[in-house]
Amino acid sequence: MSKPLERLVAELSRLPGVGPKTAARLAHHIVKADAKEASALASALLDVKEKLFYCSTCSSITDVDPCSFCADPDRDRSRICVVEEPFNIQPIERTGEYRGLYHVLLGALSPQRGVGPDQLKVSDLLDRLEGIDEVILATNPDVEGEATALFLARLLKDRAPRITRLAFGMPVGGDIEYTDEATLARSLAGRRDM
Repeated sequence: MSKPLERLVAELSRLPGVGPKTAARLAHHIVKADAKEASALASALLDVKEKLFYCSTCSSITDVDPCSFCADPDRDRSRICVVEEPFNIQPIERTGEYRGLYHVLLGALSPQRGVGPDQLKVSDLLDRLEGIDEVILATNPDVEGEATALFLARLLKDRAPRITRLAFGMPVGGDIEYTDEATLARSLAGRRDM
């Protein structure tokens, strides 16, 4: 493999979820693309690095400060939804069910990786609680996300009137027969009246 191609494969392999084979396929696609397409990709990468930053209020990714969520006067300022990463906001927004504010932790607690409360935007969250009636903990349903939600629930217990956690359970259109035990157990525990 030529040095430039080898370097491109190595750089693409550093992306999350991109292994060596996928990186090689992407690199070969870029090699086959015309110069205009490759230049557009390079320009988009540089634009992201030069023009995007974290919102000074909620830590979402933005190109204006405060971000569009924080600046929107029509959003419900009595609720704040806490997520791990900026990319967790868009799936919530797509539901059309939530019109409150957000707070991005920029990670989750993970003692094994050396991530404690001081590495997350926890103190910034505490600074934003004035006038907040509900804090929605929307961390991922994995070990780190659960530990983070539990930590935050204990920390916020006497500081926020209401602390809620996203419900977890069976997906719409799912089949009980193919649902794993942990998901089914969560579905049973989170059941609601009809």
